[in-house]
Formats: sequence, C-alpha cells, structure tokens
Amino acid sequence: MPTTGASPTGDLRAPGGKAYGPAMKALALALAMVAAASGAGLVPGAARAGEHLPLVVVELFTSQGCSSCPPAEAYLGELAKRPELLALELHVTYWDYIGWKDPFAIPATTDRQRRYNRRLGRGYVYTPQMVADGIAEAVGSEIPAVEKAIEQARKTPGPRVKVKVKNDDTGALYVQLPESETKVLCDVFLIGYDPQHMTRVVRGENSGKSLTNFNVVREFRHVGFWSGQSARIELPKLEGGTMRSWAVLVQVEDAGAILGATRISTETLTSNR
Repeated sequence: MPTTGASPTGDLRAPGGKAYGPAMKALALALAMVAAASGAGLVPGAARAGEHLPLVVVELFTSQGCSSCPPAEAYLGELAKRPELLALELHVTYWDYIGWKDPFAIPATTDRQRRYNRRLGRGYVYTPQMVADGIAEAVGSEIPAVEKAIEQARKTPGPRVKVKVKNDDTGALYVQLPESETKVLCDVFLIGYDPQHMTRVVRGENSGKSLTNFNVVREFRHVGFWSGQSARIELPKLEGGTMRSWAVLVQVEDAGAILGATRISTETLTSNR
C-alpha cells in the first residue's frame, strides 16, 4: 500500500519512505545524536534542570498497522526519558482495516486526533503525527520538526495552571487546582498509560515485525471541568497494578491548548490503594 494513499475514511499516511531500510538507519543515527546531545545538555530543556520546568505534553498518534510509524514510536521512547516532557502514545483505529487490528487502539484517541486537526486547520488526520501541548504539530518521525514544535509549545505565551494530585485523610485521590485569572472553560482528564509493550505483528503492513511501544495510553477519562476557580476534583480509585502509570491534564475544551499537566507519583498511588 503506498505510504501516501488515503483510507476509505479520507485519512492519510504521513509522507516519507518505508519504515525500514535507509530511513530507519537515518532515524537511528538521529536518535543517537539526540541522546548524546541530551547527555551534554545541548537539547533545549533536556538537562537535569528540566525536572523543574512545566511539563510539555507530547502526543504521538500512531498505529501498529502503519508501516511508517515504527520510527516515530522509537523516537517517542526517547522523548519519554526527558523529565520535562510527558510523552504519550495514542493508537488510532482507522488503520485497523488493512489487516492488523491494533490491540491498543481506542475510539477516544481517534476522536481526539480529529478534534486536534480541526483546531489546527488540517483537513485530514494522518500517522505518525505528534502534537505538542495541543498547539503545534509535526510528522512524528521528523525529529527537527518535532523538537521545533516542542519549543514552540514551551515558548508560546499564555496562561498556565499548576496541577497537583493529593490524598485526603481517607487516602482518596483528588486533583487540586488553584484560583486563576484565566476564566476559559477547561476539561480535566485522567490518563492511564503503560510504560512499555512489545507486540509480534502477524498481519498487515508490519507483518513479521516485533514492535515496541512506549507510554501507551489505555484509559482516557474526563473527570471534571475548571474555569479559573479554586477547585478540588475527586478521582476514582486506581487499581492499575504495577504496569499502569497515571497523569492528569488540564486542557481548553474541545482539544485546545493544554494549560497544565502532572504525573501521579508512585507514592501518591500507593496511598490510594
């Protein structure tokens, strides 16, 4: 199937070569350069001081049925190591028809990508696509373009909210949001994701390949609204086990800009059980 072909739903594959061969070798070299730069403090925000920066949320929309996606998934694994980023992998459903049903694809992530692209002025969705803080996007395997989108998201002026997740005296979890001059209506999301999965694909474009996926979103729950008032939003009891990690996002309604995010620490989760 041509990598620029359209699906029956009008969705497109990102332009570029095959997932393996020279393109994959070039990506491996680029990843090595990114890792080396990170260790030397040359990648913007990737030094140890990055732990104190507001999180930029980077979302990769991908599919195990897409032969162009494995390089972007490998890159997402590198982004997941950077403390100043919350890198998430969201698997879409619209490539399931070509032979391999992605076990991690859920309708909520497909809908989220469509909402993003309407906001960003695109007439179609494609894979692999990365979106940074809901305001900048790039082809997920094009490292310079993704780094530019991340920097654009970090430098874009606008309101930010400090998101905290705490336990009360009973051990129940809740999100604490401060009062703010920002009065725009925002959604509050609870995201459950698995740090890593390995899958042997036996059909479709990636047939015969073993794919490794990172920070795979498995649950996407809307837990409340916020519009600038001091707020406490109760969270459900989380029984994810040792594999499941959790985060909270505050985002302008209908897939707008992400104003704040936080990971839920292991210590906080343990107190919830």
